Amino acid sequence: MSKLYIVPTPIGNLKDMTFRAVEVLKEVDLILAEDTRTSGKLLKHFEIGTQMQSHHMHNEHRMVEQLVQKFKSGLSIALISDAGTPAISDPGFLLTRACIENGIEVDCLPGATAFVPALVNSGLPNDKFVFEGFLPVKKGRQTRLKLLAEETRTIVFYESPHKLIKTLGNFCEYFGEDRPVSVSRELTKLYEETIRGTAKEVLDHYTNKPPKGEIVIVVGGKK
Repeated sequence: MSKLYIVPTPIGNLKDMTFRAVEVLKEVDLILAEDTRTSGKLLKHFEIGTQMQSHHMHNEHRMVEQLVQKFKSGLSIALISDAGTPAISDPGFLLTRACIENGIEVDCLPGATAFVPALVNSGLPNDKFVFEGFLPVKKGRQTRLKLLAEETRTIVFYESPHKLIKTLGNFCEYFGEDRPVSVSRELTKLYEETIRGTAKEVLDHYTNKPPKGEIVIVVGGKK
């Protein structure tokens, strides 16, 4: 029976791949991968020989209808991203929505996603939180920051290493230098670290020690 499987992949440590994820990727007719070169290494490691096709932010719009037809012909397809759970700050939403609209079953497997361990590691309240993903780079950034300055729940962001200093500076400006911040870097990997403190303290730390790797920022809400 045709079905779309959303399959999380490790965010760093390959041991975080689930048995079920490997099983599904071996059994489906096609794997949609954000970057076939990156995913090729993962599939080789787990001896998965299923055919792959590229599916990323630059081609997902024009591919959706073609993929719906593949499902209607009876194919089962898995969607993976370079790391973590597809559709969380990665391609996946458009295809999922199209499948639901066309009566095609969707099954999202549980698995790795970066913001959950970062949120728990932060020590900040996690009974209620908001996930913001990446802040706008230019247009709308100031408006978003002003709005979030009033947010009382814990806020979770993704950020790239070369923009971290700018973003922490923005937090000092809009949220206040004393706002609690936790930055988790390279989660599950060899050089994993979490730096906690005020926005100013964390900014000073990374100003003196430029960061590398994937980054999740957790910010305490307004009191």
